[in-house]
Amino acid sequence: MNAKHRLPGLLLLALISIALSVGCSRTITSAPDVTFTTITGKKIALKDLRGKPVMVTFWATDCPSCIEEIPDLIDLYTRYHASGLEMIAVAMYYDPPNHVIDMTKARQLPYNVALDINSEHAEAFGGVMFTPSTFLIGPDGSVVKKEIGLFDLEKMKTTIELLLKG
Repeated sequence: MNAKHRLPGLLLLALISIALSVGCSRTITSAPDVTFTTITGKKIALKDLRGKPVMVTFWATDCPSCIEEIPDLIDLYTRYHASGLEMIAVAMYYDPPNHVIDMTKARQLPYNVALDINSEHAEAFGGVMFTPSTFLIGPDGSVVKKEIGLFDLEKMKTTIELLLKG
């Protein structure tokens, strides 16, 4: 194949690389000082959760991987919440609130679900663009794990258990 035929493929690879680097955006090392508003109107300030591990996951109702991940999130919450794990699922700005509320009820999500209507939370967490994006925050407020896409359940359990033993 000559160079003329390889150029479109190389351009495509370059564009994919740029998109992935933009999607990962800024790296954050400590949890931002944000206050979530849940779909029930409850305010949750992340700084008030210091001393506990906190999982913040960005998701959307039209994201197949996000839906696939729900049973794992429910399992983690059910298994570790009584020991101190807090969990907040943040619906992306483009997700209609009625869809988020309907899915929360249909799937009987036991953890807090918040809306990010103006994308301020996604921005505060380093410019989240892809769902699911999950952040595990240690009791000291540091981001100990960031996963874009589906997370490995067993590895997440191990990390949570270590944080709970603290």
